[in-house]
Amino acid sequence: MSDSTLGSTGNVVPDEFGIIHQELVGIDADLYNEDQLPTAPVARTWNWVSIAALWVGMVVCIPTYLLASYLIGAGMSWDQAVMTILLANAIVLIPMVLIGHAGTKYGIPFPVLLRSSFGPAGAKFPAVARGIVACGWFGIQTWVGGSAIYVILNTLMGGGLAGDPLPILGINAGQFACFMAFWALHLYFIKNGTESIRWLETYAAPFLLAMGLALLAWAYVNAGGFGAMLSTPSQFAEGQPKEGQFWSVFWPSLTGMVGFWATLALNIPDFTRYAKSQKDQFMGQAIGLPIPMALFAFIASAVTSATVVIFGEAIWDPIALAEKMGGMSIIIALFALIVATLTTNLAANVVAPAHGFSNLAPKAINLRMGGYITAAIGLVMFPWILVNHIIGWLIAYSALLGPIAGVMLADYYLLRKTKLNVEDLFKHNGIYAGSNGWNWAGVLALVIGILPNLPGFLAGVGLTGPASPLFATIYTYAWFVGLFVAGIAYLALAKILNK
Repeated sequence: MSDSTLGSTGNVVPDEFGIIHQELVGIDADLYNEDQLPTAPVARTWNWVSIAALWVGMVVCIPTYLLASYLIGAGMSWDQAVMTILLANAIVLIPMVLIGHAGTKYGIPFPVLLRSSFGPAGAKFPAVARGIVACGWFGIQTWVGGSAIYVILNTLMGGGLAGDPLPILGINAGQFACFMAFWALHLYFIKNGTESIRWLETYAAPFLLAMGLALLAWAYVNAGGFGAMLSTPSQFAEGQPKEGQFWSVFWPSLTGMVGFWATLALNIPDFTRYAKSQKDQFMGQAIGLPIPMALFAFIASAVTSATVVIFGEAIWDPIALAEKMGGMSIIIALFALIVATLTTNLAANVVAPAHGFSNLAPKAINLRMGGYITAAIGLVMFPWILVNHIIGWLIAYSALLGPIAGVMLADYYLLRKTKLNVEDLFKHNGIYAGSNGWNWAGVLALVIGILPNLPGFLAGVGLTGPASPLFATIYTYAWFVGLFVAGIAYLALAKILNK
C-alpha cells in the first residue's frame, strides 16, 4: 500500500468564486469539480492572523457562551468549568492541527482527503454524515441569530411582534419571520464563497473581542465586582450536595466539550488548504482556539455572576441579558450577537456540508449549490426544538465523528506517513480505489469504532432502556473510544485486506 508523493500537475483553473486551483492530469471527470481541485500555491494566501481570526469569529457565539452554564449547572465552580473547556479545546486542537496538515500540504478539501482512507465511493458516507451534523448546527445558530433579531424588533415595537404559536411550527409568526430573515442573510455569503467568509471573519474578530471585553467591563462596574457566583464553591467539594461526584460529571462534560469542535477537527482542511504554510495553520489554530474559548467561558461566567447582583437572578442567555439591559445597549449588544452568530455559522456550518454534498455528485453539485442544500436542510430540522438538547446532541454525534477522525489520522500518519498521490484521489482505478471505489478497511473500521458507543447512544436518545453500566461508561468517553478503536481497527484491517 505504497504512495508516490504528488503526481504531475497541469494548468491552473479558477473555481466558481475565482479562486485558483491546480488542474490535474488524467483524472476522472465525475470525481471532481473546480472547487475540489487542489488549491494552487498562488491562492494560498491565509496567514496565521487570518486563521486565528477565523477561529475567533467561530468561537464567539451564543452556544459557546452557554457552555459554561451547563457545567456550572451540573455542579462545577466557575474555574472548574473554564478549565474543563480549556482542556477540551487543547485536546481537540491536536487532531485539528494534525488533520489540517493535509489541507495545507496538498491543498485538498475534507471529502477528497477522505478518499485516501475510505475510497472515492466510500468517502461519500462520512462526508455526508459530517455534513448532516453541520446542518443541525446551522439550523441552531440560525435560530439563535433570528431570536436576537426578534428581541430587537419586538422591543422597539413595544411587544408588537408577540403572538400565538403557529400550527406545526410551535413558534409565533414574528419569530419565524426573523428566523427566515437571518437565514436569508446567509445566502449572500454562500453565493459569494469562501473568500467572502474570510473577509467577514477577519474584520469581525477584533469587533467581537472588543464587545466581549466591553460586556465584562459593564458587568464589573454595575455589580461593583463580579458578584457572589465566582466565590461560590464547587458542589463537589466537601460538605456540598454533590460531594465526591466530580469525576462522574467531569468526564462526560469533557467529552461533550470536545465534541463541540470535533466537527471542525474533521473538515479543517477545507480552510487550511488556503494557508501559506504549516506554521501559519498551526500558529493560527493554537492562538485562535483554546485560549479564546476559555476566555469567552470566563466572560460568560463572570457576567452571569454579576447579573445576580444587578438583576437579582442569574441570566445565562445573552439575548435575555441584552433585553434586560434596555435602551441603546440592547441594539448594540444584539447587533454584536448577530455578527457573532453569522461568522460562526458560515465558517463552521456551511463550508463542510457544502463540500460534503458536492462530493456526492461533483458535476451536478458545486460548492455554491452544496451551500444552498445545507441551508435548506437546516431550515427543515426545526432547530428551535433541537437547541434545547445541546449537550446530548454533542455527545451523540461525537460517537460518530471520533471514529472518522481515528481512521483519517491512522491512514494519513501511520499508514501513509503523510505522503499522498493527489491525482489518484480523483481516479476510479487509482491506488485508493479499493474494491469498486470502496476501501473496506476504512468502512469496516468506522463501523467497529461506532459499535462500542451504540448501546449508550440508543439509550441516550430514548430508543432503548438504560444501557448497562459498562456501555454507559464507554459512552461517557464516546469521542475518545471511537477515535482509538477505529484507528487501531483500521491499521489491522488495512494490513489484512489491502495486501
